[in-house]
Amino acid sequence: MPKRNRIMLAKAGLDGHDRGVRVVAMGLRDANFEVIYTGRRQTPEHIVNAAIQEDVDAIGLSILSGAHMTMFGKILELLKEKDAGDIMVFGGGVIPPDDAAQLKQMGVKHVFGPGTTMDTIVTAINQTLGQRENN
Repeated sequence: MPKRNRIMLAKAGLDGHDRGVRVVAMGLRDANFEVIYTGRRQTPEHIVNAAIQEDVDAIGLSILSGAHMTMFGKILELLKEKDAGDIMVFGGGVIPPDDAAQLKQMGVKHVFGPGTTMDTIVTAINQTLGQRENN
């Protein structure tokens, strides 16, 4: 039986709105991912430590608070510090297009905005994780 990819979803900082991330979690589970949801109000340190402990393939961060540049930056920094830079990072929420482009330059693989279909999210994650496994 092929290994299922493990995805950890998290809400960072003081952002308490979690309807979207819960919908994504269910959609990813339906698409045969193993999903771990850490809940709301997590610190970047907790997110990275949990991702390493759970041996995940990817971290998905949901941000609606406007703190996306700070939170993604800190998570990417911590992953590198802990020699876990191979964990793919993606995100979603209300992120302006210019910021999304900058996040991708920083190393965030995908940024999904409001209204993105589950098919788009699943396809993008599968393609990126598949490319990583084939290298």
